Amino acid sequence: MISTAIRLARVGSGSELAAAAVLGLGYPCIMLAALIPNLWFFAAAVAATYFADQHLHQRGSYLINRLGKVRAGLSIRFLVRQLLLILLLARMELAEQTIFYVTIASLLLFYALQAPHGALVTLIRLRRRMPVVTRNIDLSMLRIPAAPPRRLLNRSAEKMLHLDVFAVAGVLAAVESGRDVLGYAGLALSLVLAVAYVTALLPFTRRGRRVPPADTVLEGVDGWLRDYRPTTVLYFSGSRESAYQVNMWLDTMKQLDGKPLIVLRERHIVPQLAPTSVPVICVPSATHLMNMDLSTVRVALYAANVGKNIHMLRVPTMKHVFIGHGDSDKVASINPYSKVYDEVWSAGRAGRDRYALADVGVRDEDVVEVGRPQLAPIQTWSGTPKHPVPTVLYAPTWEGWDDNPGNTSLLLAGENIVRRLLESPEPVRVLYKPHPFTGTRSPRAKAVHERITAMVEKAAAERATDPRWAKEASALRAGQSAARAELARIEARLGELGAGGNGNGKAKTARDEAETSRDALPDPAREAELALLGDEWNAAYWRSFGWWEHRVVTGAEPRLYDCFNESDGMVSDISSVVSDFIASGKPYAVTDSAELGAEEFKKQNTAVRAAVILSNDARQLGELLAAITGGESADPLAEARRELKAYLLGPDEPASIVQFNDAVRALAAKSEARNLGVAQRSGVETAVTAADPSDSAPEATGLDTTVAG
Repeated sequence: MISTAIRLARVGSGSELAAAAVLGLGYPCIMLAALIPNLWFFAAAVAATYFADQHLHQRGSYLINRLGKVRAGLSIRFLVRQLLLILLLARMELAEQTIFYVTIASLLLFYALQAPHGALVTLIRLRRRMPVVTRNIDLSMLRIPAAPPRRLLNRSAEKMLHLDVFAVAGVLAAVESGRDVLGYAGLALSLVLAVAYVTALLPFTRRGRRVPPADTVLEGVDGWLRDYRPTTVLYFSGSRESAYQVNMWLDTMKQLDGKPLIVLRERHIVPQLAPTSVPVICVPSATHLMNMDLSTVRVALYAANVGKNIHMLRVPTMKHVFIGHGDSDKVASINPYSKVYDEVWSAGRAGRDRYALADVGVRDEDVVEVGRPQLAPIQTWSGTPKHPVPTVLYAPTWEGWDDNPGNTSLLLAGENIVRRLLESPEPVRVLYKPHPFTGTRSPRAKAVHERITAMVEKAAAERATDPRWAKEASALRAGQSAARAELARIEARLGELGAGGNGNGKAKTARDEAETSRDALPDPAREAELALLGDEWNAAYWRSFGWWEHRVVTGAEPRLYDCFNESDGMVSDISSVVSDFIASGKPYAVTDSAELGAEEFKKQNTAVRAAVILSNDARQLGELLAAITGGESADPLAEARRELKAYLLGPDEPASIVQFNDAVRALAAKSEARNLGVAQRSGVETAVTAADPSDSAPEATGLDTTVAG
């Protein structure tokens, strides 16, 4: 019941739910106490709402945002509490006393101080805002000043308003004791602290504490670009939930020959970027991007088809390549938009054939097979389960932009799949890892996801008390305790290195973007340690609970490929997850949610040709479990998986990173040849050589508006 209430209230824990309930009931109690009047009842209700409000803010609760949307925001809650204090004084027949008028005047003055405080906080943040955000780029020439202390700007409105606690406590003490001086002291303390807070912000508005003007910053970045001379750019634009699409390419970019560069378009992606030594520039403004000196770039790689790609696609001096964020049989993998690129790169022959069959305007000669460098961490199956209890990963894709029943198995089959696995006669461990976008468009998909989560968590709780596993649990208890201690150690070290506790590179106490851009310089030793700690964290995570325990896996860690390596088989949908899992050689199943029938389903979707095909009732799951546990004799699709792997992902030799690097070099040569030809025909030398920094003419920029048209 509590878990259901937590989901309905959209809070993250039972403590948040309790705080929300206290906040909701507290204000009516304060009003009732003021009307009765009852001083101690009033004081208790006020204290409860203070603590509840503070807890919700500390937890970053979703409810805080929702309260603001229904006109019950932070300032309103504090104002109502103070008005009810005035009502209490009036009801206690103190309306003609000096304390009454002093309280009103002091609270009005306290609220008057909120305006300059809010204005200063906003001004400081605006003046600390950079036109670009960078990583691994030396901006020392800009002399960016240090950021204000976090204690001044973090949750500043909440901190400022909570200063009224001294005033409220002082007035209540004065009413109880009859000593007005206590009320005056509390009111004065609140006002003094509020003035001190405003005064503490003032020094950070001075010119010397601001970041340089936008033109100066952009000039400094252009100077760095001219020195660095990037040759290959990974360009990405997307929502917060899509950060994984760029993260999957970071290691590949690091291994490329030449001078790689990552260009992002949204600020919210930067904190979610995984650790990398590749230089990163986030350029939110299209105008700034189109005036940035990228004249040495010869190849631009695109991980997603989004509208902002046009801001880079317009540049003719570089070749443009769609690399996507995974090969699959989804419609997105044959998007007609792909023909705007000079080339489309696919993992294997399947991608080429997919475009040929779709006939969407992508020419066969523009499709290049480059393998999937990201799949290197995926371990090959030994042919037997990793543990005494087989592990099945359920990794459905999200609901998509329309309501096509074939988008995801979650809606029609998800609960059946999980229920059959959990109720299997032979014990099975279930790992449930939903797509990061699940529920972002469809409330129905979100509801199903929540029910599946509840099913898995309930089954995990029941298995924890099952006597069948008592002996194993006892034997592993010491190891699990050690693993949890190891996780704590690793997360503490990650925190010291400025990475999130789960190793995803997100800072726990991130400074502002100006200071972070200034200080985030290449550090090979730190990067190597982060990579090692990430692997250690993953190993300790799986050791921290029993190999029979069900698990819901969300967030960036553990990574999807780590779940592949931990599992013995998988159930998924038509998505790149299936294509990637095929690299492991393990049995897998795909749900025919649209009920096309097995033959038609295989005909339309290459990746399911070696899969166990599930109907929406998931009754065929026994075939998958038999293939996992019964050896090759019970696995009739083993050879088909081997053949399909080569077709979908390309040959094992040469290595995918070699294929990918060769493709970049070949396309860079084509780009250079194109630019040389243009230069010979037009006599414009800047088409092929880096611009002279002293030349301010339009054609001297990498984003040549004249040539680009």
